Amino acid sequence: MIEELRPGLKRWVAVHPEWNAEEDGLDESYRAGASVLHDAADATVLIDPLVPEDLWPSLDAEVKAGGPPVVVLTTISFHARSREEVARRYGAKLGGEPDGVRVFSAERGDEVAIWLEDPRALVFGDAMLGDQQGGLRFSVWYRSDEARELTRRALTPLLDLPVELVLPSHGEPVLEGAHDALARVLQS
Repeated sequence: MIEELRPGLKRWVAVHPEWNAEEDGLDESYRAGASVLHDAADATVLIDPLVPEDLWPSLDAEVKAGGPPVVVLTTISFHARSREEVARRYGAKLGGEPDGVRVFSAERGDEVAIWLEDPRALVFGDAMLGDQQGGLRFSVWYRSDEARELTRRALTPLLDLPVELVLPSHGEPVLEGAHDALARVLQS
């Protein structure tokens, strides 16, 4: 089911087919991977789309309502998920920065955080997770404390943005007090 968070901003979750709780060190509540649809000023933007078969009709309707062009963004290369199928189906461009969309390096390989200006939302791949209690936490997938610190420093400038929502790929989104939740993680 595609859920509207704000006008022009929608999110859905689907079970990630390659997720392994034991290997990933997370409980079942993190099994779902989230995808985002944003109606930017000049494009319909899909972020990390993971589309189960039964969701295609709803997504088709959303893309038709938003209109072309369609742009597919990926927060990290292995979040390819349904990216290629989405690109073929909608004639989408892979990558770029449509109006009102900014990409920030997470200094974690090729991972980025994506800022959506109009809905004042940040979208994260794996660098930041929902903590399942209304807040955020750093990912469990860092190889060292130094790597986590590098990401913390890279993401700290995000605190200068008027963040109202944080939409992590794994874990619950932060829909209230998002800026404060982000600050608690980045300033700790």
